[in-house]
Amino acid sequence: MQPALMPLNLIRGATYRDTRRFMQPRREYRDISAIAPSAPLRLTVPGHQLLGDWLVWVAGVSGFPELNRVPGRQLAHRAEVIDADTLEINSLSGIGLSPAGGQLIYQPPVDLSGATARLVIREREDGGNELFSLATGHGISAGAPGTLVVELDAEDTTAISWTSGWYHLDVTFPDGSVSRFFRGPVTVEQ
Repeated sequence: MQPALMPLNLIRGATYRDTRRFMQPRREYRDISAIAPSAPLRLTVPGHQLLGDWLVWVAGVSGFPELNRVPGRQLAHRAEVIDADTLEINSLSGIGLSPAGGQLIYQPPVDLSGATARLVIREREDGGNELFSLATGHGISAGAPGTLVVELDAEDTTAISWTSGWYHLDVTFPDGSVSRFFRGPVTVEQ
């Protein structure tokens, strides 16, 4: 698996907080049984199996073309779980529309139960001195299923004396396997 390339931008003296989602590579497809023409938009997807807010795509909906998104080519919608059969997309309104049909598409969350994470910032992409690190319990905490929250407080960012680097975020699973999920350039602004 290739790690996602995602830049990390820090502002010296400001708190940095980001929720990282860890998705399995396979996609799940669930039929949409109803779309409420409401604001925000609500989808009825029996047995969707999502446990927290998650990124989803929608395909094949008629009467609301803006709702359809192609995985891998278009950005996903952020869906909030209302219950076991209902999702809400707060960024869209279906008022005055008659959407129908379609499928919900998503990549299930990676099971992070018992896993630990470590984010390391080095001088260069190919290595160099370690400039900064965070680990589970110190700057990295569990969020909703399949998510980790990365946080540097204002005191940590104030102490940064460098202006750029390269990071990677690795997860160690209970079986001892290690996966690199994210990497990218780091920039520090004043």
